[in-house]
Amino acid sequence: MELFNKGDKAYLLLADGTVYEGRSFGKKGTVVGEVVFTTGMVNYQETFTDPSHYGQIVLQTFPLVGNAGINDEDYDTSKSYISGYIVREWCNTPSNFRSQGNINDFLVNQNVIGIHSIDTRSLTKKIRECGVMNGVITTDDVYAKKDEFLGMISSHKENTIDEVCISKTAEYKSENSKYRVVLMDFGYKRGIKDSLLARGCDVVVMPYNSTAEQIKAQSPDGIVVSNGPGDPEQNKSAIENMKEIIALGIPVFGISMGHQIIALANGAKTHKLSYGHRGGNQPVVDLGTGRTYVTSQNHGYVVDTDSIDNSIAEVSHINANDKTCEGIRYKNAKVITVQFYPDMQGGANDTVYLFDEFIGLMEEK
Repeated sequence: MELFNKGDKAYLLLADGTVYEGRSFGKKGTVVGEVVFTTGMVNYQETFTDPSHYGQIVLQTFPLVGNAGINDEDYDTSKSYISGYIVREWCNTPSNFRSQGNINDFLVNQNVIGIHSIDTRSLTKKIRECGVMNGVITTDDVYAKKDEFLGMISSHKENTIDEVCISKTAEYKSENSKYRVVLMDFGYKRGIKDSLLARGCDVVVMPYNSTAEQIKAQSPDGIVVSNGPGDPEQNKSAIENMKEIIALGIPVFGISMGHQIIALANGAKTHKLSYGHRGGNQPVVDLGTGRTYVTSQNHGYVVDTDSIDNSIAEVSHINANDKTCEGIRYKNAKVITVQFYPDMQGGANDTVYLFDEFIGLMEEK
């Protein structure tokens, strides 16, 4: 195994004017995005291909990335959604029986601009203390163009779900069909679909803005509302639409963005976290059992616990670190939602039981 510490000069410029000097890998050029960190030690390939990272510059806190290489099996989706990538060191000669290439070649092929050989510990600490902020990775002379780049950073807007969801309905058959489930695509991960197929669910993937009538026409036994990028409160029409979907009386399972959209449709509020929860090692407590689970997460917003109407819903899970809301069970409808990823793609399989709970809701109906 060889660590690669060469490359052309590259720079990371943050919104507060801080400059980090490093080396270029991946594609050369300039990219602007929100700089966020993820705490996962492995599963970097799932990080690249998670639509919830769309347009973000992702910092890997673990110092060594790429020693297992890249393969064709571990994608969450068919392409990379990150705009930029930051690591301390990357491995030029991966060693794994499944490896089909290294991360540098993958980033080049996916047009992702990266920077390595910077102090990722210092950068992570800065984000934790100051909060996530926009930044630029560039292979140009950052000092000569600093004012130009700062202008790009200040005008950068957060990306939305319109750029990651499908435009047409697609259907996937289970080998042991028992149920029919509509998966509303806000930027869904493959693991969600696969978890449903493995439990005998034929999956109909529909655009996030599908109406209640369009969903009802599919005669589903259940509805899953997927993860996705951006600020959930920006999706005004989707929130209003969700009220009508819940009124259909069909069991609903909300995941990540879906969890937030459903909460907003029921009158709750959301807010942005200082630096979010990202990585495959986030601890969550199930309040019903008292058990703590290791979960995979990727989000910057959470549901305000104090804004939840206790007459219609109750918090079912909380984050073990900051006590924020990680799950809700609704009393006024057959609806369960979680902030984390319950599928085992890119993380532990501790919480796959939630898919079984969803199956139970469909069986009751």
